[in-house]
Amino acid sequence: MFDFESLTEKINRLVEMTLSLRRENAELRTRNAELVNEHQIMSERMEQARERVAVLISNLPDAEKRGEEVAK
Repeated sequence: MFDFESLTEKINRLVEMTLSLRRENAELRTRNAELVNEHQIMSERMEQARERVAVLISNLPDAEKRGEEVAK
């Protein structure tokens, strides 16, 4: 009627799968945290690069001044 061995086997597989999924979930959470941190670092680096480019551009002579200097 009721196969206890089969039920025991199914429960054991379910326990193994649950443990495996918990390990995988922990690994994915860790990897996600690493990627969020990496994204933050890259965003900061991009902002610093934008600021440096803006300073470089602001230090370029105006087109009018360049024309006057070339004409001289």
